[in-house]
Amino acid sequence: MSEPVCLTLIAARTLREELFDYLSEQRDLVSGFTASDGAGHGPTVQLHSTTEQVKGHADEVLVRTILERQDAARLLARLKTAFAGTRLVYWITPVVEFGVVEDHEDETEN
Repeated sequence: MSEPVCLTLIAARTLREELFDYLSEQRDLVSGFTASDGAGHGPTVQLHSTTEQVKGHADEVLVRTILERQDAARLLARLKTAFAGTRLVYWITPVVEFGVVEDHEDETEN
């Protein structure tokens, strides 16, 4: 990768499956992603359900994907159209190093 970045997305948990499906369809840009549940706090966070109001936080999903900077810009343009009005939060951070630790076969077999 020439200029890898990490695109982080935060969405209401009610959008989880729709967002996962959408990202999975963007095969020309997204080779995979990692997701986790989150709890949104702060004055700009909207608590939609009574449960969220009682808990005091919004149920959210966080998605991270590593891709080239220009691909991140292209994906964001698509997301802004597909998820207009959903208050999808995003940011992009540089990735200094990216790789996969593979299995290491022991060369000194008995």
